[in-house]
Amino acid sequence: MEVRDITEEDAEELSAFFKALPAEDRTFFWSDVTDPAIAKRWACDPHRIRRCAVDGEGRIVAFAALVPGSDWSSHVAEVVLVVAARARRAGVGRALARQMLLEAVQAGLKKITVNIAADNEAAIEMFTGIGFEGEALLRDHLRNPDDGLLRDLVVLAHLVDERYAAMQAAGLDEIT
Repeated sequence: MEVRDITEEDAEELSAFFKALPAEDRTFFWSDVTDPAIAKRWACDPHRIRRCAVDGEGRIVAFAALVPGSDWSSHVAEVVLVVAARARRAGVGRALARQMLLEAVQAGLKKITVNIAADNEAAIEMFTGIGFEGEALLRDHLRNPDDGLLRDLVVLAHLVDERYAAMQAAGLDEIT
């Protein structure tokens, strides 16, 4: 797998990647990424730090972005991360999450958050394993568009200044 920047030329491939995701994997997004125009905005927005992992055939198998806040929250960014089912359990998500933390440090951000469906235990475990901690539980915050079932949302946070020294000590300050 190769991890690289997302460019405008990736918009069509990114749109296909988003469309292929099951609904539960799109809970990381606050907009309908199955809409090609929205996928193009994710590919082209210069205010977001965007990376992808591609397979040997150049197909996107994972996507990560840092979405910065503004004004009073300009020191905060939300990480958005999704990995195709066929690429899970291979360390791709962890590598992208670690890279997003390093990008946050380089951008001078102080706090990174991630929103995860509370029943997505694998994602919660992966993010807590790299220093994120629980910050909030939003009950019935998600509604499955297919069956209408309500689900809880967990907000995890990583306080960069408090954790960067620990990341360095653990060897997490190198992009792999």
